[in-house]
Amino acid sequence: QVQLVESGGGLVQAGGSLRLSCAVSGRTFSDAALGWFRQAPGKEREFVTAISWDGITIYYADSVKGRFTISRDNAKNTVYPQMNSLKPDDTAVYYCARRRSGWGSASRLSSEYASWGQGTQVTVSS
Repeated sequence: QVQLVESGGGLVQAGGSLRLSCAVSGRTFSDAALGWFRQAPGKEREFVTAISWDGITIYYADSVKGRFTISRDNAKNTVYPQMNSLKPDDTAVYYCARRRSGWGSASRLSSEYASWGQGTQVTVSS
């Protein structure tokens, strides 16, 4: 069974930075794409960023492009979104997700992810 554990969330002032982590266990890490989604209070879950199994294909939501950078370390079974120039609108619970083994292409669609973490809260104060 796949387990995803997010960490690195917290409270930060606008303009600050946070680096989230998602540790994956229970499956071969390197054979599946990974993604991050977020959900703010009263809003639907939305796509943030995704990375292919080999790290070559990366997608960002327009709202975070130029501010967030995703990377993965297949040796450590971990994926990292570096979030810079944070804004109050970035406040949300951030979720890590993994596609099924063998599905290495990155995707913006939450429906294409099979496993999800519990989420980590990111709060950006103005």
